[in-house]
Amino acid sequence: MEQLLLAPRQIAFISIDLQRGNAARQLAPHIAADVIQRSKRIADALRAAGGTVVWVRVDVTALLSLPADASISRPPGSPVPPPEFSELVPELQVQDGDVRITKRQWGAFYGTDLDLQLRRRGIRTLAMSGIATNFGVESTARAAFDRGYELVFAEDAMSSLTAELHAFASKALFPSMGRVRSTDELVAAIAAGSKN
Repeated sequence: MEQLLLAPRQIAFISIDLQRGNAARQLAPHIAADVIQRSKRIADALRAAGGTVVWVRVDVTALLSLPADASISRPPGSPVPPPEFSELVPELQVQDGDVRITKRQWGAFYGTDLDLQLRRRGIRTLAMSGIATNFGVESTARAAFDRGYELVFAEDAMSSLTAELHAFASKALFPSMGRVRSTDELVAAIAAGSKN
């Protein structure tokens, strides 16, 4: 496996949909609490090294109100989740200098100013985490790859509805777009890069 070399000031850590509604779900192979803790660890390390931290959340009400053929449909008559389902979990300890993006689709680029925020900061590499691996993370990663960003995926800082869905994205898809690493490896690379 090639060594991960990172320049922290050119990296953004993008964490997808670590919000109350997703944190309450049954996930695999990593439970939500572990994904959140590992994502916070990466964010803290990158922030300390001068990098950019981006927290993305989905407006669940807007997503579920799209026509059934354009969204995750919900059964007729089922209640729309309350607004707090879209709030980032407090365990992340989001800082004032962090970038916050609200999306209304699976991916974080469509209909948001994410690309503009990244380019203004000279970002070239995106380190990614989130829930769910094969929905929001994958959709955002595809759009980032199309825009020419280098990608690093923190495999143990993301999870999905089943271990199989997570494994397919992590093992079959993500290696074609970037590098798949553990949280420990990513944090170590950030620390090493900050010394150069």
